Amino acid sequence: MFQSDLMNGRTILLTGGGTGLGRSMAMRFAELGANIFLVARREEPLKETAGAIRTKGAKAGYALADVRDFEAVEKAVDAAEKEFGAVDTLVNNAAGNFIARTEKLTPTAFTAVVGIVLQGTFNFTLSLGRKWIAAKTPGNVLNIVTTYAAADCGSGFVVPSSCAKAGVLSMTRSLAVEWAKHHIRLNAIAPGPFPTEGAWSRLMPSTEMQEKAKKHHPMGRFGRHDELADLAVYLLSKQADYVNGECVVIDGGLWLRGAGEFNDYLDVPDAAWEMMESARRK
Repeated sequence: MFQSDLMNGRTILLTGGGTGLGRSMAMRFAELGANIFLVARREEPLKETAGAIRTKGAKAGYALADVRDFEAVEKAVDAAEKEFGAVDTLVNNAAGNFIARTEKLTPTAFTAVVGIVLQGTFNFTLSLGRKWIAAKTPGNVLNIVTTYAAADCGSGFVVPSSCAKAGVLSMTRSLAVEWAKHHIRLNAIAPGPFPTEGAWSRLMPSTEMQEKAKKHHPMGRFGRHDELADLAVYLLSKQADYVNGECVVIDGGLWLRGAGEFNDYLDVPDAAWEMMESARRK
């Protein structure tokens, strides 16, 4: 199904698209013909990714914005429309997460993660959803959640992320019903462990932890970025036009083996926790 012109004529706004899985999805969408508009807070990764997309002959633009700020979100959407015309697809990928003992968290840390993940997703969804409904044009929203949200089990040691991602999943399913009459589809992907430059170093901070996680995995490996990117392409394509309100888990069966992706951190001694938390604060 992944023909080279599959996404021709599509304009996709992708948050958190400068690095990690967001970058991989952006590159794949562009490879299949889509125009890409990236939004995040740091310019350098956005500039690099947009340049890489253009090098391959596709079109790309970007804007800086704090996804928690609705006014900044509206300006980013306006910038995307100015560059490419109407945006028909939104991928809410921006996130924040780290391993922590919950009793050591500050309210500010909790608010920061929930703000980026839940409020940020709502802000972009509301901004573009209003435009699509007013213009009577169809739209597509793909939200990146987590297996511990999709499985309704939560996970220890990532409580802010668990709360926020569960909210995003509930919003996905709620709006899938509410906005279906407007020809707006909302779906979600729940990835298991996929190595990335940013979040991975905070969630799996040592080689020993990575090897332990790999041995625990039913398939004995972590996910590849191309596997997730191709799933995203399918869910956004016309071939998935009847898929609405769905959350697809892509984790090689890991969550079926045991609830809560990070619950095994119960075995981490206090000394190791203090070392990890100290490194995160630097």
